[in-house]
Amino acid sequence: MPATPQLDDELVRELIGDAVAAPSMHNAQPWRFVYHRTAHVVDLYADRLRAMPTADPENRALHIGCGAALLNLRVSAWHAGLRPVATVHSAADTAEPLATVRLERAAPHEIDYDLAGLQGAVSLRHTSRYPYAETPLPDPLRQRLADQARSEGAMLSFPSGWHLDLVLDVIEDAESESRFTGDPDEQKWVRTGADASDTTRDGIPEYSLGARRREGRAPVRDFARGHAETDRGSAAFERMPQLAVVSTREDRPLDWVAAGQAMERVLLLATREGVASSFATQALERQELRWLLRDPVAGAGPVQMIMRLGYGPMGAHTPRRSVQDVLDTVP
Repeated sequence: MPATPQLDDELVRELIGDAVAAPSMHNAQPWRFVYHRTAHVVDLYADRLRAMPTADPENRALHIGCGAALLNLRVSAWHAGLRPVATVHSAADTAEPLATVRLERAAPHEIDYDLAGLQGAVSLRHTSRYPYAETPLPDPLRQRLADQARSEGAMLSFPSGWHLDLVLDVIEDAESESRFTGDPDEQKWVRTGADASDTTRDGIPEYSLGARRREGRAPVRDFARGHAETDRGSAAFERMPQLAVVSTREDRPLDWVAAGQAMERVLLLATREGVASSFATQALERQELRWLLRDPVAGAGPVQMIMRLGYGPMGAHTPRRSVQDVLDTVP
């Protein structure tokens, strides 16, 4: 077994700083970390105080967000010359970690340069709720993105034809219904007004809401509904948006974490290649609609995430809690 490195606390804080740049539902950042100095181990816990009982009653999205943070941690560790040996747990007991990462020294020839090479995109990846160009992603890039998801035990597909129409219809139905029923979780995490937007460390600030959709079929969520009027303006979005669907073979907590890692790995490569991204989770928050999103022809498993990809503005930086707020260090 390779010798463990002489890690200092500053390096660990840098690793966690990259981990918490991950996306999460409504930017709730549902994670916390414990670093064991002697063992050189980082435990990743789900912060269930940041769960969303209405929109995410099974904590599926919570696990996906934690999986994205885990992927960022692995990317950052490889970039620092460390081997992150990650073990994902079922964590049925909320007192147990979702994942444990042992940090070992890695020789140059042992480094996973595919993952290490994504580190520069960690700070650049932002959710972009703006219109994208109609320019299609090249097929070779689509294949590379699918390969990234496969490396993490998930599948990435790009709906087209009747399946894309179906997915867009289901998302639109979910968005329309939510306009009438409301979502207390969504209302809790949207920050409108200059004071809230400028000082918050979590949630969705007003400056990142994007424009209202005037036309087009892009599945862009209107997070401003139910809040004071915001001066966002409106815009024409894509007529035929490019969606990417992350699915897994089964639908267990372990699969949700895998989906989160796959999603973030896809997003980091997309960001590095100049591709903007956002999420379309409206239908995924309703179990009866979520199953309609599966492609029966391809035989794919449960859909875990839908992403919108394209060429356009890369989006604004959204706030993050400080590392000291989410990291505890013990002997």
